[in-house]
Amino acid sequence: MISEPSRYCTVELQALPSRIGQVRRIVSAQLRHWQLDALIDLAALGVTELLTNVHRHAQPDKTCTVEVELLLDRLTVSVRDRDPRIPDLGEPAGADDEFATSGRGLAIIEAMSESWGVRPHGDSGKVVWFTLQAPPSPVADTPRSHVVYGATTAGPLQSPALVP
Repeated sequence: MISEPSRYCTVELQALPSRIGQVRRIVSAQLRHWQLDALIDLAALGVTELLTNVHRHAQPDKTCTVEVELLLDRLTVSVRDRDPRIPDLGEPAGADDEFATSGRGLAIIEAMSESWGVRPHGDSGKVVWFTLQAPPSPVADTPRSHVVYGATTAGPLQSPALVP
């Protein structure tokens, strides 16, 4: 049984440099709204890397969809594009050069996330995703009080305003 509903956000865009910054701010604001401030930096870094890969590599166009979902204690960020080619998951370009400035996107995703992967999406696209462990919900840690209405062995409960 799921005791907490999932939270979901989606953004469709062209993965252009100006849009990548906007989506990073949207994801950050959404996580702030969900009170997941501790995940903002990692999620923003991850979505930036994935969108940069779409901008650099995806064909026939740069259209993509970013999805952010919190389900229980797991935040999943995914980017779906229209390019069916699965990225080479081997050693990143320039990995032997400690001063390389590109080719490290998926290595960064692997290093900063709890898990990640790539899966085909139909015949005309793929989804690249990563997960982050969400901190415990502050609501779940707060003791809950319950108010019980009904009858006792001494008779029906009375409203506090009516008790002499």
